[in-house]
Amino acid sequence: MKFKRRQYFIKRKFQAVFILKFLLVLVFGAILSVVITLMTTGETLTSSFEGSRLVIEKTSLAILPSVIFTNVITTTVIGILAVVVTLLVSHKIAGPMFRFEKDLEEISQGNLKKQIHIRANDQFGSVAENLNKMVESLNGKLCEIKQDLERVSEAASMQQLPQAFLDDLEECRKKIDSKFKL
Repeated sequence: MKFKRRQYFIKRKFQAVFILKFLLVLVFGAILSVVITLMTTGETLTSSFEGSRLVIEKTSLAILPSVIFTNVITTTVIGILAVVVTLLVSHKIAGPMFRFEKDLEEISQGNLKKQIHIRANDQFGSVAENLNKMVESLNGKLCEIKQDLERVSEAASMQQLPQAFLDDLEECRKKIDSKFKL
């Protein structure tokens, strides 16, 4: 089965925090860049003309507006790209997590016919495959136990064992049927 999600915010809180942390790292990098630039140019002088006057000032003060403007533009553009990329990456993680939660909830309620299906290129493909094998194995073992109970019940009824014993066997079979979907 091939799934194609149209909704990219699946686990909103997880994805929003993931994106926010990524953006904070980006902003920290921009601030660090400004600080390092100002520190390395702090002891130099720059001359420039303002109108017809020659102005000599510290290089760090002369280039500060330009450095800040450049970093704001760069951080904004990279930030937008980072949001898109982290949304797509987090989607690859949050989608399977959401799918696992829903499918495991159904399995935990006793549906041992349930299989976990995720897209081939999503993360956790091998985990889903192993969980499916585990559920299939449990299903097979419970089916064997149920068949054994039926054989014992038939043999017990032929040997005319006490009704209480037959009732106990039937009760075990009913518990399996009521708690599991085999």
